[in-house]
Amino acid sequence: MLVDTLAALAMAGGTAVVQAAGTEAWAGFRQAVAHWFGRGDAARAQAELERLDQTATALRTADPAQAERARISQEASWQARIEAMLENLDETERSEAANQLRTLLAAHTPEVRVTAAPDGLAAGGNVDIRAEHGSIAAGVIDGGAYIGPPPPPDPPAE
Repeated sequence: MLVDTLAALAMAGGTAVVQAAGTEAWAGFRQAVAHWFGRGDAARAQAELERLDQTATALRTADPAQAERARISQEASWQARIEAMLENLDETERSEAANQLRTLLAAHTPEVRVTAAPDGLAAGGNVDIRAEHGSIAAGVIDGGAYIGPPPPPDPPAE
């Protein structure tokens, strides 16, 4: 079993794979991840490239209603793959691989900084706000909100 710091690193790696898929950074990131998994074995690196491409396809083609589930599933899958990779290395190799992964993630993961005005909404990733069954949904409501039938129109002027 991995120590908490390595498990957190694996989680960050899984999240980074999913977040990078389909972005401009994907080509370089997928190469770096495949190289990290390959550890000098070109055939293993090629197999990882294929898995990474399958991930990108799965995320791109997911039904919008199932997109969040697909993202979570892919993150967990890559986290487990990274954990398994680290667990199968001896202590020295594990430490080296963890440092390489940290460097890879730092180089290929953009630093997200978000700010918002007072009473505003700031998000460092996707925000999905939905209203269902006649409800109101908003990131920020400045003022009042009312749910009910619209008021009757003013009578016509005579």
